Amino acid sequence: MSTTRFLTGITTTGTPHLGNFVGSIRPSVEASRRAGVQSFYFLADYHALIKCEDPVRIQRSTLEIAASWLAAGLDPAHVVFYRQSDIPEIPELNWLLSCVTGKGLLNRAHAYKASQDKNAEAGREADDGVTAGLFMYPVLMGADILMFKAHKVPVGRDQVQHIEMARDMASSFNHLYGEHFVLPEAAIDEHVALLPGLDGRKMSKSYNNTIPLFTPREQLRKLIMGLLTDSKAPGEPKDTEGSALFQIYQAFATEAETEALRQQYAAGIAWGDAKQILFERVDQLIAPMRERYEALMADPGQIEDILLAGAARARALATPFTQELRTAVGLRSLRTQAAGAPSAAKGGKAALPVFKQYREADGQFYFKLVAADGRMLLQSTGFGAPKEAGQAIGRLQKEPDALAALADRLAPVEGVTPDDVARALDALRAAADA
Repeated sequence: MSTTRFLTGITTTGTPHLGNFVGSIRPSVEASRRAGVQSFYFLADYHALIKCEDPVRIQRSTLEIAASWLAAGLDPAHVVFYRQSDIPEIPELNWLLSCVTGKGLLNRAHAYKASQDKNAEAGREADDGVTAGLFMYPVLMGADILMFKAHKVPVGRDQVQHIEMARDMASSFNHLYGEHFVLPEAAIDEHVALLPGLDGRKMSKSYNNTIPLFTPREQLRKLIMGLLTDSKAPGEPKDTEGSALFQIYQAFATEAETEALRQQYAAGIAWGDAKQILFERVDQLIAPMRERYEALMADPGQIEDILLAGAARARALATPFTQELRTAVGLRSLRTQAAGAPSAAKGGKAALPVFKQYREADGQFYFKLVAADGRMLLQSTGFGAPKEAGQAIGRLQKEPDALAALADRLAPVEGVTPDDVARALDALRAAADA
C-alpha cells in the first residue's frame, strides 16, 4: 500500500478553543490513525511572528497548543510532530522558492490584498504597515509543505489559494531544475463543524468570543451559561435553527443525543436547563483530556523533549532533501564536476540527464528530458493533471518498455533519435539501481 503524506500547521498565537478542537484537532488526530497515512503536524512559530510581536505570548501559545494536541490523543511516536523553528532547512527552502516565485503571484495573495483594502478604506497608503514577512507569507507556507513532499494539506476553503501557490512554486522550480517537488493538493472536509462563539458569531480569538478548550470545569460552566440565546420563556417551543447552543451541542453529542435535545427544544425546554445539558456533555468529553493537558502544562520539559524528538525525525528527511536542492541549483562543492558540463571530471561520475516538469499557459502539464549538456532529448504532449505527467515520468525512469508504451504522449524532437533517448533513460535507470 502506498503512503499518503498529510501535513497540518498550527500558528502559535492563541489558546486553543472548542472551535479549534471540533474543526481541526479532533478530525486531524482521527485522520492520523488511518492506515496508509503519514502525518506531519507542526507548530508554525515563524508564521506567528507575522501576526504577534509579543514573545511571551508566542512561547506560551506554543506550549498550550502542543499540550492540547497531545492531550487530545496525538501520538508523537506515530506522527512527525515538530516546531517549525527547529527545522533550519525550512527558511533555506523559503529563499530558494523566493527566487523562482513571481511578485505578481504574491500580489494576489488574500492576506496581502486584505491589508491593502483595509488601508484604502482608512485613506492610508496601500502598503502602510505591510511587512515583507506578511507579503512573503505564502512562500514560507509553500516551504513548509514542499519540504516534506506532502500530498494532501487539510485546509478550509479560504486557505486553498495557499496550496495553489505552493503548486505554482513547485512547478516553477521543477521546470528550471528538474523534478524534485511533489505538487500538493488541498484536502477540504466539507463536513467540518464551524462552531459559533459566545455572541453567536464564528468562534474566533479575533472576536474575543471563544470558550478555551481546557478551561477549568467551573469556568467552562460559567462561559456556557453566558451563551447568547433569545428571549423565549420556559414552555415556549424553541428553534434549533440558528441556535448557537444547539450547534455546539451537536458537535459534541451523538446523533441520538442531538435528536433528544431537538425534541426538548420543541417541548419548550428552559434555556438554563439546555445550557446545563450542553455543559455536562462537553465536560464529559473534555474532562479526561483536561487532566492530561494540566499534567503536560506542569512539565514543559516533557513537551520540549517531544518536539525536539519530532524535529530530529523531520530533519532526517529535510537535511538530505535540502542537499539535493542545493545541488540542483548549483550550490555545490567545487571539488565536484558542475552538472551540465559535457564531460565528467577525471575519476568522477558522468552528469546525468534530467526530467523537467512544468505547466504552460494552456493550463496543461508537460515534461521534457534534458541531456547533461543542455540538449532537449524528449518532449511530452500535454497532460490534464500534474500527477499524470509525474506518473509518465516515473514509468520512463523505471520501465524499459515505457518509451514504446507512451509513444502517443511524446512529441518528436528534431535531431534526436530514439536511440539517443533510450541511452539517456538507460543511464538514469542504471544510476537509480546503483
